[in-house]
Amino acid sequence: MKKITLFISLVCASIQLIAQQETQVTQYLDNMLYYNPAYAGSSNQLSLGLISRVKWAGVDGAPRTQLLTANTPTKYKSLGLGFSMLNDVTGPLRQNWINIDASYALKFDAIPGRIFLGMKGGLNFLNADFGALSLDQNNDPAFAGNYSNNVLPNVGAGIYYRSEKYFAGFSIPRLVQNKDQGQLEFQDQRHIYLSGGTYIELNRMWKIRPSTLIKWTANAPLQFDLTATGIIYDQFFFGLNYRLQDSFGLFAQILLRNSFRVGYSYDMATTSMSRSSFGSHELVLVYDFYFRKGQVTGPRLF
Repeated sequence: MKKITLFISLVCASIQLIAQQETQVTQYLDNMLYYNPAYAGSSNQLSLGLISRVKWAGVDGAPRTQLLTANTPTKYKSLGLGFSMLNDVTGPLRQNWINIDASYALKFDAIPGRIFLGMKGGLNFLNADFGALSLDQNNDPAFAGNYSNNVLPNVGAGIYYRSEKYFAGFSIPRLVQNKDQGQLEFQDQRHIYLSGGTYIELNRMWKIRPSTLIKWTANAPLQFDLTATGIIYDQFFFGLNYRLQDSFGLFAQILLRNSFRVGYSYDMATTSMSRSSFGSHELVLVYDFYFRKGQVTGPRLF
């Protein structure tokens, strides 16, 4: 087994746990609720999603993430609701998030589509098990003690525009930079997201869907995702993803019966991690449904 990454060792040795940058997934268009609470209910469909991601496979202590999301419009046409649960493990650190989202839709005659305003409330259950680390020096005081279910509340906000062919968003899912001090010190970092995309209908068979997700946080490089997706008959999705100074990825999805989407992506690091890992793997399951006169309509393209 490969040793735990140098990043984890340095973080732990400093006795200051700065929350890792929020998980960024390759198939982010199927998980926009995680990044932006204003997305809740925007597609006029009840959408259920599950994602499992392993980053840097083969490296001991590498990040592993599971995310469950649900969002839906309500009978009050302007109100959307969402819910998500996240399990994120990196080395000895585990974060378990429970979030509730709400959005309110605005419609203006002067512009097509709608603008959604969203709020997020969440709890982070923070755990750290330093006994699981293999140390060169036993009884190192820098690695003494554990965290057990420290609860850190947070709130977030976002704005999202959606029309028939375009979307754009701005969000800060964690506004509060929690700083928990004890034997160890933990601090959340505020992340700012910009997103946007469209689709271009080439003919009856083909559509092209370019999109981007940009993430900024203090004391870290700008993270910039560029994605191009080819869509065949609104059923088969094939895409390329490039994450600036991080990775290059491929993904494929299939839509079954206009409702159930299955997707897989593989990312190869463009950094030195490419020599130490077997890449990153991501599995996505999404179920969308919107009933109108007893029939399911779709599919959802973003």
